Amino acid sequence: MIDVPSLVVNIDGDCGAAAAQVVAKTGGELLSAQPTADGKCVVTVLIPGNGGRPKKVTVRVPM
Repeated sequence: MIDVPSLVVNIDGDCGAAAAQVVAKTGGELLSAQPTADGKCVVTVLIPGNGGRPKKVTVRVPM
């Protein structure tokens, strides 16, 4: 058996509120929300287009 070290990052809070804020501001559909080691969230949303393809937008917001 091989012992593989794991990386654990403690982050205060979660991305739920940050994701909800981005979705509310953009009117988009949430695709993903991931915490980063520097205390921010990377939130990706799809913003509906005017009859065309939706626009994918990724933003970094504080938690």
